[in-house]
Amino acid sequence: MHSLIHDAGRLVVKVGSSLVTDNGRGLDMAALHRWATEIAELKRRGKQVVLVSSGAIAEGCQRLGWASRPRAVHELQAAAAVGQMGLCQAYESAFRQHGLGTAQILLTHEDLADRTRYLNARSTLTTLLNLNVVPIINENDTVVTDEIRLGDNDTLGALVTNLIEADALIILTDQQGLFSADPRKHPDARLIATARAGDPALEAMAGGAGSAVGTGGMLTKILAAKRAAHSGAATVIACGREPHVLSRLADGECIGTQLEATTTRLAARKQWLADHLKLSGALHLDEGAARAIRERGTSLLPVGVTAVDGEFLRGEAVACLDPSGQEVARGLVNYSSDEARQILGKATRDIEAVLGYLVEAELIHRDNMVGAAH
Repeated sequence: MHSLIHDAGRLVVKVGSSLVTDNGRGLDMAALHRWATEIAELKRRGKQVVLVSSGAIAEGCQRLGWASRPRAVHELQAAAAVGQMGLCQAYESAFRQHGLGTAQILLTHEDLADRTRYLNARSTLTTLLNLNVVPIINENDTVVTDEIRLGDNDTLGALVTNLIEADALIILTDQQGLFSADPRKHPDARLIATARAGDPALEAMAGGAGSAVGTGGMLTKILAAKRAAHSGAATVIACGREPHVLSRLADGECIGTQLEATTTRLAARKQWLADHLKLSGALHLDEGAARAIRERGTSLLPVGVTAVDGEFLRGEAVACLDPSGQEVARGLVNYSSDEARQILGKATRDIEAVLGYLVEAELIHRDNMVGAAH
């Protein structure tokens, strides 16, 4: 059996606090350089990689001379602010040795719950990947509160996987993977090599808290895999202390626990589009555009639109209607109703001249569209 990572083109790699901070004793520079070397190797193989890294609070505690992680929110936020500087400096230095640039992205639950901020975050991350930059993501602990925090970077890794529609999520931890029982208490516990993400039996196996340094135990990883599978992404939970773990996974070696998604990435997205969209408006298409979508599943360009109904924002769902008023498809629109009215009938090359900017070449990309037959 091949590793699920072998054929994955876009990856999210999550590295836990204990791996980044030498079990809480400040940043482990040698470890960070190893991650940079391995990710550089993945990129040489043509894979796009986003890194979700813990460690800011642990590094901040070390820089501030605190022997243990504080409990007060304002002290945690202060530690995160101090530690984030060290984390960024270390990663930037490590990746520069491989000729790669990095970008810091700090996210909160609000960023991913608000439609406009969600789309902006997705566009920024996609652009960075296309520029061959390695985005390094952490929760924005400096401003977040307990009421709105994501809770742990396993969850954040899964949400980023959904956000950028990655093929797979790799969660690196200080454990070998998921076991049938806690191996610290049950010597006969066996490693679960492969399973289906979202299987309820996995949650029963994964009870218990994480290390003293991190916030997530194995249960948060199982739940993260379940969340990642919603967009068709597989998850691998593996030990970050395995030599060359990322390269070996890319070679096809099975390491740790592989949790497979039951649907493909595109099928998951299409099903979500078909089941959950509340329509906010409609685009009237000419015969040529309607036929191209119906017969070939093409993207919708402004040149094929004759009229716009309703008021909607970028990212909202709209119907695509043929000249007789029949729905041929529905999808997530890249421009607001006001913008769409200005560019309808225009060639893609004219969008920037009309609006003063270009968000996307298409009004609706085919990956964000599902036919009426669905």
